[in-house]
Amino acid sequence: MAIVLGKPGVDGLSEAVSVLREWQYDEAPMQLHPGDLGWFWRLGAEATAAAVRTWSREGQILAVGLLDGPGLLRLTIAPDAHRDEELAQQLVEDVTEPERGVLPDGKANIEAPMGALVQDLLFEDGWNADEPWTPLRRDLTGPVNDPGVRIEVVGPKQAHVFAAVHRAAFDGSRFTDERWHAMAAGLPYADARCLVVYDDQGTAVAAVTVWSAGPGRPGLLEPMGVHREHRRHGYGETVTVGAAAALRELGSSSAIVCAPSSNAGAVATYKSAGFQQRPEVRDQYRDA
Repeated sequence: MAIVLGKPGVDGLSEAVSVLREWQYDEAPMQLHPGDLGWFWRLGAEATAAAVRTWSREGQILAVGLLDGPGLLRLTIAPDAHRDEELAQQLVEDVTEPERGVLPDGKANIEAPMGALVQDLLFEDGWNADEPWTPLRRDLTGPVNDPGVRIEVVGPKQAHVFAAVHRAAFDGSRFTDERWHAMAAGLPYADARCLVVYDDQGTAVAAVTVWSAGPGRPGLLEPMGVHREHRRHGYGETVTVGAAAALRELGSSSAIVCAPSSNAGAVATYKSAGFQQRPEVRDQYRDA
């Protein structure tokens, strides 16, 4: 039976989110998480649907991709289909031919699970390994220590606080109150929380969003940031520990995050918050 490339539309996003939840498991390779779609949802449901691609056989979704920016496809595959030859060959054809509506012509990047056959075929087709990223994981079967500071869950009335910290934590951020509300209206946010850390003077100094994939599955931190005027005071570790605690309350079995290996400070922060470093992963890219 042929592999069918699909563009699910808004009505089909629930199925894509559902299979992404099912594919998350502890010790899985770093891969696309329902929280990645949830964070993208800040741009609206229509924009999210336009950025999602699915590959199915006999009506069963075998792969989901998110076009997370110009020329970047974040791709994951059903656990039992990582070495499926028919699927891998179809994926390579679809990402290399612009008329199929996945990636444009020219420079492009693909993130796919390490060890998947599609990676082997892309290398054979002339793609190269890009800069390394470091996945990190914290087990949540045991208790998480109270970080000892004021951490609040953000609701609609505090959206402006979260948005302001995010803009101050990430250069070039265009995050707004409206984008928070769009994100919070998305399907994945039903199992998510935004948290803000406050200092002793009541100033919001750090923020994080955590995304559960359901009880007994790994939850994702995306994004985490510290206000640029309040760095080097340990707030990155504090908000990360708070994020782990929130995911444990949501029933997550572990907390996962991924940072560029070149960002030694971020990697160190996550490790100080009890996360264990895992083997590096790399996107694949082709030149223009």
